[in-house]
Amino acid sequence: MKKTFDRRSFLSRSAVAGAGLIVIPRHVLGGKGYVAPSDKLNIAAIGSGGMGAGNINNVNSQNIVALCDVDFNRAAATFKKYPNAPQYKDYRIMLEKEKGIDAVIVATPDHSHAPAAMVAIKLGKHVYVQKPLTHSVFEARKLTEAVREYKVVSQMGNQGRSGEGTRRLAEWIWAGAIGEIREVHSWTNRPVWPQGIGRPAETMDIPDTLDWNLWLGPAPERPYNSAYLPFNWRAWYDFGAGALGDMGCHVLDPVFHALKIKYPIWVQGSHSYEVREMWKRGDNQETFPNASMITYQFPARENMPPVKLTWYDGGLMPTWPAEVDVAKIPADGGSMFIGDKGFIVCSTYGGDVQMFPEERFLEYKDLPVTLKRIETSHEMNWVNACKGGELPCSNFDYSGPLTEMVLMGNLAIRVPGKHLLWDGVNMKVTNDEDANRFIKREYRSGWTL
Repeated sequence: MKKTFDRRSFLSRSAVAGAGLIVIPRHVLGGKGYVAPSDKLNIAAIGSGGMGAGNINNVNSQNIVALCDVDFNRAAATFKKYPNAPQYKDYRIMLEKEKGIDAVIVATPDHSHAPAAMVAIKLGKHVYVQKPLTHSVFEARKLTEAVREYKVVSQMGNQGRSGEGTRRLAEWIWAGAIGEIREVHSWTNRPVWPQGIGRPAETMDIPDTLDWNLWLGPAPERPYNSAYLPFNWRAWYDFGAGALGDMGCHVLDPVFHALKIKYPIWVQGSHSYEVREMWKRGDNQETFPNASMITYQFPARENMPPVKLTWYDGGLMPTWPAEVDVAKIPADGGSMFIGDKGFIVCSTYGGDVQMFPEERFLEYKDLPVTLKRIETSHEMNWVNACKGGELPCSNFDYSGPLTEMVLMGNLAIRVPGKHLLWDGVNMKVTNDEDANRFIKREYRSGWTL
């Protein structure tokens, strides 16, 4: 019997092959149903307003074949731009009905990332999922395992990963430009939304264009309030991942990559004084603190010594060494690498890389390029991989562990002041059994991985 493959099967197999991008004439592939690298991918989106609109725009050279959003008003501009794409509010229905989808963009609030992505993955669709990849450590592990099992191409939406800065920074560090690094400090100006607050008491009418039940998805049921939408959901434990979750997959990506870190051996979180007092009184079990500092300790790796990473948000900042020009520090976010021969500072997405003192920079400024650069958008880096090109730079084998590391900091925030020993391989806090309840959440009935 002659063996045949459908369109999606070909895409999955070509992605696994990992070969370089080659334009193959259709007659060589033979027959209807095959997708050559030169052909267009059929892409659907779950979350079509906000960040989703930008992601969709960056792949508009492909076929946008279906759009989903729980708020048709929020997604109206995107719907208008792609009038031939069927519109849905429930991604489960869209993925069931639209059989021609090759790949899916997931750009919902954090709490819905994993359930939406998992449905697509299990149907053999390639997935691009906004940062943070998931809402919990457990979900990050499960998505990472799932893309391997179902042999689909994956990418997390931390676009700095495709930038020049992260690669130049790594080249400098790996060449020994600032010597051995045992200390890193990273920061963000987030939150730029209210945190450290309790649940609103007022119940509001649900907007006509919004399906509130679908927006809640796997999160516990609660009354609608405009305090959550369209932006401030980031503050709420049930929906977002706070300042660290929002920006950590950007800011900490250059650290994760250049220092070759993975699982911390311990993590400790602390809050601003006002928030600590609220927690002691039990006033706030709803939102992340308005300011926090989180410390991660990593073991020695390859030829690198142990390193301590400290995260700051809500206006907290590191103490700057005298050698660093404070006027050049990016206030909105970045990282400072402290070596035994100098310092490197970069901005939020790994760009604007600076080296101090000046003599070290002059010595290494012409260091040869050794890492391959990404010459497309972050989204097209994923699309090209779906067509058989090289694996995307932030595929889940990379971004899954990155997300686990980031979200371990949020686990530490839930147990403030506690020195949590972490068994990364087994996803377990070994010295505080109660803290393990924050590794995995319970889903509302009807929602699952």
